[in-house]
Amino acid sequence: MPKVVLVEPEIPPNTGSIARLCAGMKIELHLVGPLGFSLEDRYLRRAGLDYWPHVDLHLHDDWAAFMRAHGGERSNFWLLSKKSSRPYTTVEYKDEDWLIFGKETKGLSPEIVAGFPGRCLRIPIIGQIRSYNLSNAVSIVLFEALRQCRPEHFRSEEEK
Repeated sequence: MPKVVLVEPEIPPNTGSIARLCAGMKIELHLVGPLGFSLEDRYLRRAGLDYWPHVDLHLHDDWAAFMRAHGGERSNFWLLSKKSSRPYTTVEYKDEDWLIFGKETKGLSPEIVAGFPGRCLRIPIIGQIRSYNLSNAVSIVLFEALRQCRPEHFRSEEEK
C-alpha cells in the first residue's frame, strides 16, 4: 500500500485527521520533524479521536533521518507541490509509492523538491485560493493512489 509522509507538519488537527484517514485505510503514516506541535497535543488527539492505537505511525527526527531510513526507495517517491506543473492524476501509482507532503504554511522546501526532478505533482486549483488544506490534499491524492492500487476497495458489494 502507498505510504503517507508529512514533512514538518504544523497544525495538530490536520495531522490528527490524516492519522485517522491512515488508520481507516491501513496506511503507514510517517511524520518527519521538526513537528510544529507535541504528539500529546489535545487538538491532535481530538482530531484523531480514539483511532491513534490503529495508526501505523513512524517518526523521523528530520528529513536527513527519513532519507537515511528510506532514501533507497526514492524512485517510489511522489512529492506534492503547488509549484509543479504535473497533475497528480497523470501518475500510475504503485503499492510501494510514498506520497510526500510539506508543511501547511510553506509546503516542501526547494532543497527537497530539487532532489526529485520529475517526481513532483500538483493538485489543480481553479479558484482564488493559495492552497488546499493539508488533510484534504492528502485525502485527494491518497484515494487516487488507492483507487489504482486497490480497486477492490472501491467496488460496491454487488460488484464484489
